[in-house]
Amino acid sequence: MSVSIRLAKFGKRHAPTYRVVVTKTRNKRNGEFIDIIGNYNPGDPNQGFSIKKEIYEDWVGKGAIVSTAVKQLIEGTYEYKKYIPKKSEGKEDEESPKKGPEEKEVEIPKVEEPSQTEEPVEEVPQEKE
Repeated sequence: MSVSIRLAKFGKRHAPTYRVVVTKTRNKRNGEFIDIIGNYNPGDPNQGFSIKKEIYEDWVGKGAIVSTAVKQLIEGTYEYKKYIPKKSEGKEDEESPKKGPEEKEVEIPKVEEPSQTEEPVEEVPQEKE
């Protein structure tokens, strides 16, 4: 079975950190791994990227497949891109209805009060049949 060297995601929701792991190719991203050979923290420029070069070269010599992200990190050309979801094309730029009900202006009809100069109208009783 083939072995790959790739990033496994750890950390918090909006503050991810990654471990450079050696794992079987069929395992999940954060699943079982054989060895941890480094780490990468995109949020902290001081800590940045570190890897155990000797162990990395040993695994590559044994035939491990290196992911493109790990190759770029080692070369120093990797550029971390924060995930920003795209808005769907069918929707307009209006606010979503999840934020709350929209306030609508309702026109209230004004009731005219009888003026003092008008004479009151007498009510005529209706006959029941």
